[in-house]
Amino acid sequence: MGQIRIGIGGWTYEPWRGAFYPSDLPQKRELEYASRQLTAIEINATFYSRQSPKSWQGWADTVPEGFQFAVKASRFCVTRPKLADAGEGIGNFYKQGLTALGDKLGPTLWMLAKHRKFDRDDIAAFLELLPDQHEGVRLRHAIEPRHESFRDEAFFDLCRERDVAVVYGDDDEFPCVDADTASFRYARLQRMNEDVVTGYGEPELDGFAEKAKAWSANGDAYIFMINGAKVRAPSAAKALLQRLS
Repeated sequence: MGQIRIGIGGWTYEPWRGAFYPSDLPQKRELEYASRQLTAIEINATFYSRQSPKSWQGWADTVPEGFQFAVKASRFCVTRPKLADAGEGIGNFYKQGLTALGDKLGPTLWMLAKHRKFDRDDIAAFLELLPDQHEGVRLRHAIEPRHESFRDEAFFDLCRERDVAVVYGDDDEFPCVDADTASFRYARLQRMNEDVVTGYGEPELDGFAEKAKAWSANGDAYIFMINGAKVRAPSAAKALLQRLS
């Protein structure tokens, strides 16, 4: 059995004050608080810019043992015309200091552009560029295709060869490509409803809990409440955690 980790995207969001964070909580303690309510966080800031070694070490020191961060890979790696040309960018991405997280480092998320179609040769070359470790820290990778053309057994086979997870996305805008391709699973749930206190209704949360249990039978599972009614993301994550406790 693998571990199931449930979390949110980022930890700084003003509408969470009062809804998730106590109103009087100092902002510098938000990560400390969130990491004791949830079991994972997907870092979004890394998609846009490098983070300092001091930040990575500070985050590692703030969260408890067993907590993990998933890290969204740099847009400069995944938005280029040919993914096969991303080698230098991938190397620079891992050199920014994120291995300070140690065993608190979860998967790297490679989110592809919505217009990118499946090109077998380009994807195969890109997956070969993804390192298995950096500075002695194990690396795992999840790829999020957002085009219907990726619903292809050739894509799934490439991911299986490299132990790369295909992201399960509950999303109104992009197709959900549900495929078991790695020793872990990664899900991003993005259809929360602000009118529902827990973001998702009870039937949906029960369904996700069952999926999580099934996924964890074969390895770790990471599930993040990301968008939709973002103000409800923490309560949705907590509600799912309660079902799995």
